[in-house]
Amino acid sequence: MKKERIFTYLIGAGLLCLLVVFILLLSGKIATAGPVLILFFALLGIGFRGFSQLKGFTYTTMIFAGVTAAMYYPDYFVSYNGYAYSNLITPLIQIIMFGMGTSMSVKDFAGVVKMPKGVFVGLLSQFTIMPVLGFILATLSNFPPEIAAGLILIGCSPSGLASNVMSYLAKANLALSITITAISTLLAPFMTPLLMKVLAGEFVEIDVLDMMWSIIKMVIIPIGAGLVFNRFLSGKAKWLDDAMPLVSMIGIGVIIVIITAAGRDSLLDIGGLLIVLVFIHNIMGYNLGFWFSKWLGLSERDARTVALEVGMQNGGLASGLAKEMGKIATIGLAPAVFGPLMNITGSVLASYWHRKPPKEDSPS
Repeated sequence: MKKERIFTYLIGAGLLCLLVVFILLLSGKIATAGPVLILFFALLGIGFRGFSQLKGFTYTTMIFAGVTAAMYYPDYFVSYNGYAYSNLITPLIQIIMFGMGTSMSVKDFAGVVKMPKGVFVGLLSQFTIMPVLGFILATLSNFPPEIAAGLILIGCSPSGLASNVMSYLAKANLALSITITAISTLLAPFMTPLLMKVLAGEFVEIDVLDMMWSIIKMVIIPIGAGLVFNRFLSGKAKWLDDAMPLVSMIGIGVIIVIITAAGRDSLLDIGGLLIVLVFIHNIMGYNLGFWFSKWLGLSERDARTVALEVGMQNGGLASGLAKEMGKIATIGLAPAVFGPLMNITGSVLASYWHRKPPKEDSPS
């Protein structure tokens, strides 16, 4: 009870910081509000740790603290002594994908046989709904071509591990979720470059073969290494098993902060509209994924699973591809915004579904 009181005080202190931020903003002291706003998110994130219902928002809140720091003090997150921090993005993605591989096994691909309809509908939804939505939003946005292309890139990316976590929390079909994530990730070297060529080719130049190789080296090879590790060494290096989830979360956070700092000027110009369009992209993904699945005859439980798979994309991979294209400060902006946002909406949706068990529970 005493510990819970401490966390309550931390949240209270955070809210007090927010009040100070509003006062400073109304006084026109925007620059002075920066440190206080960073402190607000940090205190809120730590305070959330003390409450089971809020604990899931700690990670996203701490990312907001990092993003705020990157917006106010971008020079600290762009380079050091001539070394560009953007060079860290590809290795970080590889580490994250290795971690994804260590949490997978060959059994995760067996769902194709056990739940063929659910897997087919999930993959069809994954590689049609979000890419087309991304193209429509990019076309309507009037953004500079490279920033608009980022909306398409996040749509053409496969789902990530976050969708599996949310499926578990939502009491959806976790086995189906893991299978769709695994298969869509393996298909990414082919589907993502081809979709980008078709849908984003009018915005930026797309080298299909170069993008294929980028995905193979960032995703397929590290995941393959992770699968081998899981097969032969899982449990024998417990410290690594325990560390990988935390390392992955920190890695994604670092990537988002680096991209935010690199694209700060563009975000100041179009940040508000970009957030709105990314939010629409994300929410429409959930809705269309769910209703398309229901229309094709999936159970409500499986439709929820597909909705989360469609709405929650692998923002880390999209960021890595933007880096490989040399356009981290433009194409990389939409993926950087999408990541934290989808964690918030995904958590809210998963909590809502958790309290409303599916009416039907039949397998696909």
